[in-house]
Amino acid sequence: MQFSEFQLLVVLAQELNMRKASEKLFVSQPALSQRLHSIEKTWDTQIFLRSQKGLTLTPAGEKIVNYAMEVVRNEEKVREEINKLDQEIHGTLKIAVATIIGQHWLPSVLKKFVNTYPHAKISLITGWSSDILKSLYEDSVHIGIIRGNPEWKGVKKHLLSDTLYLVDTEINKIEQVLETERPFIQFKSDSTYYQEIQNWWHRQFQTTPKRTIVVDQIETCKQMVLHGIGYAILPSVTLDGDSNMYRIPLLDENDRPITRDTWLLGYESAFQLKQVQAFIDIIKNSKQ
Repeated sequence: MQFSEFQLLVVLAQELNMRKASEKLFVSQPALSQRLHSIEKTWDTQIFLRSQKGLTLTPAGEKIVNYAMEVVRNEEKVREEINKLDQEIHGTLKIAVATIIGQHWLPSVLKKFVNTYPHAKISLITGWSSDILKSLYEDSVHIGIIRGNPEWKGVKKHLLSDTLYLVDTEINKIEQVLETERPFIQFKSDSTYYQEIQNWWHRQFQTTPKRTIVVDQIETCKQMVLHGIGYAILPSVTLDGDSNMYRIPLLDENDRPITRDTWLLGYESAFQLKQVQAFIDIIKNSKQ
């Protein structure tokens, strides 16, 4: 039986009158009678007794109509759930994020996303910006958040710019760098960030650091500075709430602060997904 036939039986059982039922179903009485006859033939039993007073359900008809009512109720329930799916955000949001952003900027944004869309799932990987681009090219993530300013032919949204600072617990003037014996602590990073720092250093000092310590993570670098081991160059996004360090902004050749951009990238098709659209909305609201 088709779903419309279940609906027909339900209306007939409610009205118990061919004329009223035909008006409610927007069909003629002869057409309604013919369809009922076809349904009874399918079940191989009489569902309604006809008389001048109207219709009466047979014992078999009661069972068939109860079944029809259950089918109609379930159909309505499923439609409600489908409509609810359209209103709620489901599915998995797949993100690849530069490690610095994943550690410092992203958590508060993800917290709002999780609280606002509890039915959505998150798949998150972190790494260098070159790793993020690779994940995007391989189409293994929906969106990538990277540092620097790469060439990208898809959707590209600017998220933030943060200033680069020379930070230390002792040095409070840039010229003191040449006087100190304490080491310059560096963290491993992608080539564009490293080159930017090298360019500034040679323009500023025309020499190399006296001593250096290289660590694998930016957070390790920051903790070593906080413990007074040496000085480092860190982006402002990593320095929120750290008041125990002097911060000296790095300046370019025009005496303007050197900044580092963060971008959100993805293909147009990914931005059509509801979970991605919802994440973008959370970011926009966070900026306000």
